[in-house]
Amino acid sequence: MTTYLLAGGGTAGHVNPLLAVADALRTRESDAQVLVLGTREGLEARLVPERGYELLFVDKVPFPRRPNRAALAFPGAFRRAVAQVRMHIRDRGVDVVVGFGGYASAPAYVAARREGVPVVVHEANAKPGLANVLGARRAAAVGVAFAGTPLKRGQVVGMPLRREIVDLDRASLRPEAAAHYGLDADLPTLLVFGGSLGAQRLNEAFAGAAGDVLAAGYQLVHLTGARWEGTDPELPGYVVRPYEDRMDLAFALADVIVSRSGAATVSEISALGIPAVYVPYAVGNGEQALNARSAVQAGAAVVIPDAEFTAECVREQVLPLLVDAAALDRMRRAAASVGSRTGADAVVALIDGALAAR
Repeated sequence: MTTYLLAGGGTAGHVNPLLAVADALRTRESDAQVLVLGTREGLEARLVPERGYELLFVDKVPFPRRPNRAALAFPGAFRRAVAQVRMHIRDRGVDVVVGFGGYASAPAYVAARREGVPVVVHEANAKPGLANVLGARRAAAVGVAFAGTPLKRGQVVGMPLRREIVDLDRASLRPEAAAHYGLDADLPTLLVFGGSLGAQRLNEAFAGAAGDVLAAGYQLVHLTGARWEGTDPELPGYVVRPYEDRMDLAFALADVIVSRSGAATVSEISALGIPAVYVPYAVGNGEQALNARSAVQAGAAVVIPDAEFTAECVREQVLPLLVDAAALDRMRRAAASVGSRTGADAVVALIDGALAAR
């Protein structure tokens, strides 16, 4: 029996691909022991046990960004975190460590190296995080979701996706999706969303341009996020919801999508072959613009800078695309060249190779 230790967490961007790989391992090898390493503070503390996996804990030790008291305490705290992971590896007989970035991954990489356990790294973002940059240097294998990711020895394997996305048959589910939203399955639909908390820029733009989208012959599903304080104008064909638990239904109905460009979002939209307009989140280290780059270069998507995205921008740039059937058809076909539903299986293949070479 093989024992796998999957390390990562903090955000959904780390936890979801980790769980997709865990599911792939458990499906293929029912007697395998699949363990997850995370922190008590991250999203994994809730999502991992809910999925039925045992979660082992490690202290959260952020890398210091500036010389201060936390920087002085970092070496000792990091050594303790590494010791915690080494104990997990020994106690549970771990055969391979698979890291997905986040606070749990850095001490896992160091601990695995000291225990002589092979490491596999997966990086979801086009701009890699510091933990994975360090882990990739001595890893047995490195997988990346996007071409051009600057990570040593990185192989493009795609994004490990949720099973409901991998198995999604959009055409057969479209009637159910239309009924879910009270819309017409035969009319084209624009889906707009900005994540669980929403995107203020997208919300304001479509609050001002919803009538123009409807006038162009489209239905509009607008997932505003929990923080949006606007009101639903209750226009026929315009569905406003704060969140959506059934994103498979939203994707099944969508003919075009406007969204942020988080790594998982871009990967799922590309895998499903849906034309997209991405409005990268302008705060952070610029990874969202980089995440969209492969899809844009392939012709599957276009990018509009956040600062330019207004109701007038929707009217001038988005609406012409919505009514250009030939352009949308080209974008759908282009998505096939960058989208993949096999990311989880590809990461499992890297893991198998690392174990075989041990």
